Amino acid sequence: MASQAAAYPGSYYAASIAEPGDYPGLDADLRVDVAVVGGGFTGVATALELAERGHSVALIEANRIGWGASGRNGGQVTGSLSGEAGLKKHLRDVPGGDVEAFVWDLRWRGQRIIEQRVQRYGIDCDLKHGHLQAAWKQGHVAALKADLKAAQARGMGDRVRWIEKDELRELLDTPLYHGALRNDANLHLHPLNLVRGEARAAADQGVAIFEGSPVVDIQHGAPARVVTAQGSITADTVVLAGGAYHKLARRDLAGKLFPAALGIVTTAPLGETAHRINPEDLAVYDTRFVLDYYRLTADGRLLFGGGANYSGRESEDVAAYLRPRLEATFPALAGVAIDYQWQGMAGIVPNRMPMLGRTGAGDNVYYAQGYSGHGVATSHIVASVLAEAIDGQAAEFDAFAGLPHGRVPFGERFGNTLLALGMTWYRLLETIR
Repeated sequence: MASQAAAYPGSYYAASIAEPGDYPGLDADLRVDVAVVGGGFTGVATALELAERGHSVALIEANRIGWGASGRNGGQVTGSLSGEAGLKKHLRDVPGGDVEAFVWDLRWRGQRIIEQRVQRYGIDCDLKHGHLQAAWKQGHVAALKADLKAAQARGMGDRVRWIEKDELRELLDTPLYHGALRNDANLHLHPLNLVRGEARAAADQGVAIFEGSPVVDIQHGAPARVVTAQGSITADTVVLAGGAYHKLARRDLAGKLFPAALGIVTTAPLGETAHRINPEDLAVYDTRFVLDYYRLTADGRLLFGGGANYSGRESEDVAAYLRPRLEATFPALAGVAIDYQWQGMAGIVPNRMPMLGRTGAGDNVYYAQGYSGHGVATSHIVASVLAEAIDGQAAEFDAFAGLPHGRVPFGERFGNTLLALGMTWYRLLETIR
């Protein structure tokens, strides 16, 4: 059956797909070891890892591979782990017994997985090294230098260094920052091409991939059954990997994750100006809680994102909102043409810690979600944890599944209202710290 998938949004990423093509819709009844629901990074990476381990896998996506946040984000792969303080406080029984070392390894594991996968499967996704975390205020410098010291103490001294304010002007043509932590272990890339390249690798490993096939029911049991309007997948194990876009397993997941709209714009090609404003082609984000982030594309555009709409609804005009921030960052780009603007929903967890677990209906339906704006790296880490658990090595999964996650009452709209109020409070705090 031909896929009934929705088209990709009109982003720079969709306009620069390296590997065109799509996958069929599901119109049959299949039997596999593992059914994966969701064609973003978590689902695709989990399916690929399981196939590499010898499992038969089917992956089903309501729209197209990477249609959601995985194909709409800023493309930065960094060691900024969402909910790090909470992870250090609440993780128990981690392999090796050292929570601090375990969390530190998590910060860089996603980069390693992605680099190895890109190399192994020849994925064309514009992968580059080099990142700056820039101090928005002088008061933010101390925390960045503490992170630098921690990285040096753990053997990363050849990959990280401090950039003073005056030197920073040689790397970024902007007046905004008070210094920056440079990290050459961090990556930036074309996320839609990465997830599509991983899907192609998964298909080559035998994964059956279906697009345009929304799941209408999951029948629990041993085995379980994933049902669509035109077909079904019977599997020993099911993985729910839909993030902010699916509404499955509501009894277990409702009130725990809330969508936030993230907006991005991309300029027209900048020519020589691109080299002048960012001569070493570094990705950047600042130290605010609700931050700006940007990088150059392979064809010399500035891709710029910032802020977030925590109401759960998309903003009316992303370019109108982001242009003043872009031009304040790079005065040389005043009046620059904006060729693309788009939005995507990130799944925000109130305590920012990733959510992994099994649904209450049994022990063979897994879920993973809630990367709170740090999804490119975290999704690949989570996929490896899921694959190991399904393969019989559940120590890391059980540690994550034991993390505390509350439920906000009175529905998602109320939860988004609380989230928006919380973000307003953090913005106020940032004006005085």
